[in-house]
Amino acid sequence: MKDQPGEANRSESSGAEREGKYLTFSLGEEEYGIGILKVKEIIGMMRITPVPQAPDFIKGVINLRGKVIPVIDLRLRFGMNETGYTERTCIVVVEIDNSGAKLHIGVVVDSVSEVLNIKGSDIEDPPSFGTTLSAECILGMAKTGGGVKILLDIARVLSNCGIGCIDKAA
Repeated sequence: MKDQPGEANRSESSGAEREGKYLTFSLGEEEYGIGILKVKEIIGMMRITPVPQAPDFIKGVINLRGKVIPVIDLRLRFGMNETGYTERTCIVVVEIDNSGAKLHIGVVVDSVSEVLNIKGSDIEDPPSFGTTLSAECILGMAKTGGGVKILLDIARVLSNCGIGCIDKAA
């Protein structure tokens, strides 16, 4: 079975293995992408119920059609300054595999941009410097229209931030 975007093994990954469709979004001035197959839905901001003693980046939980979904703020997870939410701020609900169980997590982003089909030849390995995000959480750097989008391995981003905390929040 062919790896989906967000599931390639970095030690043997090539651009072709990372090729695919990505949902792109912004956090501050940076543009990021998540493999579209990991994205379940995009919703506008809604009331988030805080969870006591959770890390700052775990904003709390939401009730989405009767299902409790933990929500993290990617800005805070990446060490960026917190900003107020705007009409473009939204929650991207992603599905990750957590020890064989499918886990839905909401990720707060500044704005969603578009879905891009990114060719393998346009994806390079991440540099080992110049980012607040650990290189192991980055699938690659996509060259698009004169710019660069950081392609995230969202499962690693979320597991590195403590899925144990997220499991308890849900």
